[in-house]
Amino acid sequence: MTRSDRDTWDLASSVGATATMVAAARALATQDADPIINDPFAAALVRAVGMDFFIRVVDGQITPTDTGESGEVELQTETDSLAVRTRFFDDFFTGATAAGIGQAVILAAGLDARAYRLTWPPGTVVYEVDQPTVIDFKTETMASLGAEPTTDRRTVSIDLREDWPTALRETGFDDAKPSAWSAEGLLMYLPPEAQDRLFDHITALSAPGSQLATEYHPDSGPTMAERGKAMNARWAKLGCDVDLSGLFYDGQRNNVAEYLSARGWQVASRARRKLFADYGRAYPTDEALAAFRNIIAVIATRS
Repeated sequence: MTRSDRDTWDLASSVGATATMVAAARALATQDADPIINDPFAAALVRAVGMDFFIRVVDGQITPTDTGESGEVELQTETDSLAVRTRFFDDFFTGATAAGIGQAVILAAGLDARAYRLTWPPGTVVYEVDQPTVIDFKTETMASLGAEPTTDRRTVSIDLREDWPTALRETGFDDAKPSAWSAEGLLMYLPPEAQDRLFDHITALSAPGSQLATEYHPDSGPTMAERGKAMNARWAKLGCDVDLSGLFYDGQRNNVAEYLSARGWQVASRARRKLFADYGRAYPTDEALAAFRNIIAVIATRS
């Protein structure tokens, strides 16, 4: 797959397929003997997308590969990593809204079901921003499952390369009030200049007291394309025939923590390996994952 400035996708192609991949991992993590997340909708959403490989994942049909390595062990590594990431963002929204922030924005929402599965304080409004095809699919599928949002869920059907701040305001977002933002698993799919632009828009829309959760790769080490190839190779070991290697943008990127700090945010960060420990998981020793243990999770507060 090769990205372009105006490419589009559904949940079975390009960037959209990664949302299905993450939902499959959330489904497995929910079934874990000692789960750190609970997403009762993930498996049904994956099945509704209809990608054979990910359906086999959620149905427990992955078997050891021809390399002699256990497909189950490889899949557990992926599942733990994405469960830890999910828990981080779950805790972020739970904490931010408990502290009195009344509006939350999930950027590139994909198959994120937080508006349906988290307990939100009364009066909270959750905005989901994503491409129209993705938003429509999730809304229709959740309705077919009989699922109801646990809060006031409002959808903003627009590509993040378009004027999404205006679309967000038109859906009722109030930039005079504090807000909670998530940019989860998103930055690697943006060109460097688009990453900066995203944070500029968020900053302009964020009243004092707003909070933002995101994550980024440190500047050192493999390029984004190389990391993409590594991720693709791990899923290929499981039999995944979806090419994930061409979805990432290379180029010199600003350090996210420094960029936000320079724009009036107070930033706290934790490395991915620290999150594993915080949530009772041991970070894998596989050297193929060495570059990923230093992924930085960020929570920033608007001064």
